[in-house]
Amino acid sequence: MLRFLVGRAVLLVPTFVGLTLLTFVLVRLIPGDPIETMAGERGIDPARHAELLHQYGFDKPLLVQYGIYIGRVLHGDLGLSIVTQKPVLHEFMALFPATVELSVAAVIFAVVLGLTAGIIAAVWRNSIFDHGVMTLSLTGYSMPIFWWGLLLILLFANVVNWAPVSGQVAIQYYVEPVTGFLMIDSLLANDTAAFRSTLAHLVLPMIVLGTQPLAIIARMTRSAMLEVLGEDYIRTARAKGMSPLRVVGLHALRNALIPVVTVIGLQIGVLFTGAMLTETIFSWPGVGKWLVEAIGRRDYPVLQGGVLILGSIVMAVNLAVDLTYGLVNPRIRHAR
Repeated sequence: MLRFLVGRAVLLVPTFVGLTLLTFVLVRLIPGDPIETMAGERGIDPARHAELLHQYGFDKPLLVQYGIYIGRVLHGDLGLSIVTQKPVLHEFMALFPATVELSVAAVIFAVVLGLTAGIIAAVWRNSIFDHGVMTLSLTGYSMPIFWWGLLLILLFANVVNWAPVSGQVAIQYYVEPVTGFLMIDSLLANDTAAFRSTLAHLVLPMIVLGTQPLAIIARMTRSAMLEVLGEDYIRTARAKGMSPLRVVGLHALRNALIPVVTVIGLQIGVLFTGAMLTETIFSWPGVGKWLVEAIGRRDYPVLQGGVLILGSIVMAVNLAVDLTYGLVNPRIRHAR
């Protein structure tokens, strides 16, 4: 197991280096001058422009800039935001709890509904429910997040008015930040009205962000369950007179969950990617909206640091999934 762990960890090193290089290059391919963007319509004096370029190191060759950037990253320094002059890491940590709340809610939404729909579709194979689940899954996976989000906003803002369509909490509520997680802080403050407002604001972003993972989990669960339900030990369990609920829940589902758990773990990266669009559409004050705004402001340190941290989190989750899969299935960790 140790050899398997070391092998997977070593693979993260070139991946991390490639991530730093990719973010560094792609950020600088964005058209526009960050100093001029920061100055806005009022413009900037050429001498001051040259001074700021030198201050931020943008006048140095790209290879030198990349070397400086890597040196700072290895020392845990992601730099200062060009716009706010605040450390990138501090800004990220202040906004990350909002993204975590949204992502966790989307995961719960996707896993609960996806597993349930996939199991029932497999048990009632070729039924109307099975065909309906597969059709809706394909539709949900195919819908662009921005289109799906705008459609729900139009529906709930102009037609039914059941849920708020922007922000994280109503403006009349103020919750003293303790943990950074608004839902937890509202409970700690014993402010049930603010907690209910937070839940109401979470509904639409959660549905939009969780739709594609839900579709994937439902289809994967159905496929894995169909494969397991055809095994000999399932037929033996049925022949012994076990109840259908026990056969499906105890024997079939336990073995079918191995590939499903892997898919759920890999969806973390999809959630972070989708969170950028979802947070922007619903004005959710998280890391995704922060990064999208940084693109418009040409805030290089924010883009580099934010993408690097998110990429590192995704790599860590993938490593955890690999290790979990190796523990569950010994053939994986012994494979060469």
